[in-house]
Amino acid sequence: MSPDAAALTIGELEANYSLYCKALRLLIREGKSINKVRRTVCWQRLETLHTCLPNQYRDPDYLFALLKRELGGESVVEAV
Repeated sequence: MSPDAAALTIGELEANYSLYCKALRLLIREGKSINKVRRTVCWQRLETLHTCLPNQYRDPDYLFALLKRELGGESVVEAV
């Protein structure tokens, strides 16, 4: 865990969960690969939340796949 993440409380991470998901969605929309996304702050924070509270927060890998599929569906609809 990075020093920045250690300075944040679980409550602070939880409060910003939607922000991390939004950042992940933007990265996927930009076409970033999973390897590049895994090096981002939002991924680390989502991973920390999942590690600490696995029953409440999904694994970032799952979120990535879910959002990629969701955004892929939007692209197909927009192209038609």
